[in-house]
Parts: sequence; C-alpha cells; structure tokens
Amino acid sequence: MSIDYSANKTILVAPLNWGLGHATRCIPIIKALQENNYIPIIASDGVALALLRKEFPYVQTLELPSYHIEYAKNGKNFKWKLIKNLPKMITAILDEKKMVNSWIKKHGIDGIISDNRLGVFSKKVPSVFMTHQLNVMTGNTTWFTSKCHQHIIKKYTECWVPDSNEKVNLTGDLGHLKNDHLNLRYIGPLSRMKKKETPIVYDLMIILSGPEPQRTYLDEKLQKEAAKFKGKVVFVQGIVEKTQEKWQAGNVTYYNFMNSKQLEQTFNESEFVLCRSGYTTVMDLAKLGKKAFFIPTPGQYEQEYLAIKLQEENLVPYAMQDDFTIEDLSKVKSYKGLSQFKNDIDWDSLFNVFED
Repeated sequence: MSIDYSANKTILVAPLNWGLGHATRCIPIIKALQENNYIPIIASDGVALALLRKEFPYVQTLELPSYHIEYAKNGKNFKWKLIKNLPKMITAILDEKKMVNSWIKKHGIDGIISDNRLGVFSKKVPSVFMTHQLNVMTGNTTWFTSKCHQHIIKKYTECWVPDSNEKVNLTGDLGHLKNDHLNLRYIGPLSRMKKKETPIVYDLMIILSGPEPQRTYLDEKLQKEAAKFKGKVVFVQGIVEKTQEKWQAGNVTYYNFMNSKQLEQTFNESEFVLCRSGYTTVMDLAKLGKKAFFIPTPGQYEQEYLAIKLQEENLVPYAMQDDFTIEDLSKVKSYKGLSQFKNDIDWDSLFNVFED
C-alpha cells in the first residue's frame, strides 16, 4: 500500500509585523491550511509573531528580521519617518529573502503565503502575496508607491486580495485597479470572527491596535474620555504580553490583550465598537455586522481613506485623533453600521496554487 504524501505539503505563512492586523487576518488562513491537510509554518517578528504563537502553540514558528517600522510622534511626519527608515527596511527585505531561500530546503517548504512581506518570495515554489493595498496611499506620492508595490506583486505566482471584486466592496480604490496586469484573485473578506446571538453586556467596546507611539497616545487619551462615558465600557489595549491582566476603573473594564476566542465573544456582547480604521478591523466588524466609530492612525493615509469612504457611504462615522471627544459617539446611532458578509471562501480552489 503506497502512502500519499502529496497532501501534506508545508506552507510558509508570513505576515508583516505592522500593528496586529496582518497577523490576525492570517489566522483563518492558517486554520484552513490545517483543515485541508497542509502543514503551516509561521514566520514573522515582534508582536505579530508573539500573537500567532499564542494562537497556535503547536505550529512551528520562525523569526524574520524586523522592518523597523517606526511611527512619527506627529502624524504629518509619518511619510518622512518611513523614508528615513527605508535603508533599514530594504536591508531587512534582502535578509528575509536569503533566509526564506535557505528555509525552503531546510524545512521542506512547498509554498509561500506572504502577507505584505516583500522579501518572502521564492522562484523555487509557488509564492502568493496577500494585500488589500494594490494602491498604496501616501498622499502626493501615491502613484509612485503604488507602482513600486505593483511591480513587486507582479513577480508572485498569485496575489490574493481579501475583498470582493463587486461594485459594493470594502476597500474601494485601495484594492481595485482601473487596469491591471497582475494575477489577482479576490478571495472575499477574511475574518477570524463569527457572529453569535448573545445578550449585550457592554454599551461600548474600545479596542486599540497599530504601531507605537500612536497606540499609546490614543490609549492615554481614551482612558480619560472613557471615564466620562455613560454606560459600561470594555477597553482592550492591544498590548500583547506574557499574561493577560484585567482590572476595573469605574465604569471601565480593562484588558491588556485578548485572544481570538475572547475577542469574538466580547465583540458580540458589545453594542458598538470604537477603534482604528485598519482594514482587518473593518473586515471583523463587517463579519459581525457591527456598528462602530473610527479614529484613523495619524498620518496613515490608508486608514484615513477607509474612514472617509465608510463615512461617505453612511456606514461608520469617524474623527481624527486630536479632535475626538466622547460626545462624538452619539453620531453612531444615525449610521447604518457594517453589514455582514457571507464568508464562504473556496479554500480548495484557492490552495490549488500549491498543487501545480
């Protein structure tokens, strides 16, 4: 009797460590790989890697070099800070490319899924790039950064866009091109969440994420504002630490972080959510059909674009970080909120890319 080993291919899944969004949207992909008899290996760095190790304690993990993405203290300087860090970033991308090529042999890797890690690619195995940003918004340099990004995407076997290619979609101009020469697959929005019928426990859920120092600035600001909120608040700081901590201050229950199961439960138990307008959060809220209020990360054009788009579509209101006050939350009532999407991803046909 011959054993068919072909089903157990090893796939490297490598999300960018930029806030927690890239890591969390890889969770459903890693689970689907396991359910379809693939062996995932996780590769990242920093908090993204820490989060996935907590989520998948029995999956092999590898450490990639850090891109050294630092945020400016002032949002207006965000782009210049990134440009200043470009040499470090390029070094990291070249290093990770070398590492990945050596791992292919060492760990018997049969395929690659890179979520926005530009050096995680190999000509030796089918390599998939996942992004919701075919256009990279950087203000007056958008055309240039977008062209560079598209040039990198072109070398991959396929590019997966976690959105639909219908008229009604979540990413707008970010994830759709007027004309493209890329091997794109719109796989539908990705979320690790499921909607549950559960009694409402909290009037407001605050969840923070994103790179420092902006996460801390918003944390400090919202702690003051949340104390003035009339109603029960749950506040997840988004600081991934060894042990979970929980404490109470007046009407607010604080957590340093939550795992996916707890987050899903808490989202479902909350009337509405105050958070950043990162794309992963948008997908999670849409999956749960939740109402929300957004505060985009200062200087992050992509989050500002999504916040403006969703407010214009009368779905979710937003305010800039410096302008926000707790009274702004009264606007949420008059917006529709994000509506649920049916998330039936055909993993079988998607993973076919690794079978050719």
